[in-house]
Amino acid sequence: MQSLPILESHTAKILDKPLRLQEYGVGIFKTIVTKSALKKAIKKKCVLVNGEIATTATFIYGTEKITLLEDKNTKKHKKIVLSLEVVYEDNYLAIINKPPGILVSGNSFKTIVNALEQNITKSNLPDAVAPKPVHRLDYPTTGLLIIGKTSTSIIALNKLFENNEIIKTYIAVTIGKMQDFGAISELIDGKKAISKYQVIKRVSSNRFASLNWVELTPETGRKHQLRKHLLTIGNPILGDQTYFLKDLKLKGKGLYLHAYSLVFTHPFTNEKLTFVKEPSKKFASIFKKINL
Repeated sequence: MQSLPILESHTAKILDKPLRLQEYGVGIFKTIVTKSALKKAIKKKCVLVNGEIATTATFIYGTEKITLLEDKNTKKHKKIVLSLEVVYEDNYLAIINKPPGILVSGNSFKTIVNALEQNITKSNLPDAVAPKPVHRLDYPTTGLLIIGKTSTSIIALNKLFENNEIIKTYIAVTIGKMQDFGAISELIDGKKAISKYQVIKRVSSNRFASLNWVELTPETGRKHQLRKHLLTIGNPILGDQTYFLKDLKLKGKGLYLHAYSLVFTHPFTNEKLTFVKEPSKKFASIFKKINL
């Protein structure tokens, strides 16, 4: 009954008890590796069960033929023209240097996700998928971002993040006098959140009293964690337009927060990987000559 091209098919295994399609179907298709992505495909009527359009209420009992169809709207999207710096790439994953002022993903046209296809070489492994970021960086934040290139590598990288086996270090310029080092453990949205910091150097500022070059290591991954945490101790990040102290908002210079380094073990080669990307010159220039 369908006229759209078939991307993948799967025959359901015999089950002890029925499962909803959106529960059973996670991981059965190489091109859909998350529950949310499967749910979107179902809502777009791109999933058939025994030739009939499936819904989120469809149950799987066993032996059904589950088919994934091509989204008819996929080819209508214009391609974004955006050159990204690729720091590292192999058949499983890539590391890019995210520029400022762009979303990693979302409904906007200009996103990192939409620009990956033209910047990342598609894997030649059997479970290759469209390149996908496996973590987030805020819209104004720059720096290192990990991209998965196969369904198994995306799952494996997500597992490394869940187990805190990827060490991320950020560099920020913060406002005001602060201790040499410390840990911030304020809850974020009611959830545990821990950020460690160390001041590398300071410089006096007429407007901000002191500006600090700070290395930050988040031990959890809450939304806007570093920005929120630094505000709670009275040392917000320079240029932050959302989390700031009254009369101490710097406009027009962007956010001084950069994802500086990544350290983790490659989930397939077991090689210890370390990546470092220096922040833009605007960071260092503050500590040479103060005009703020």
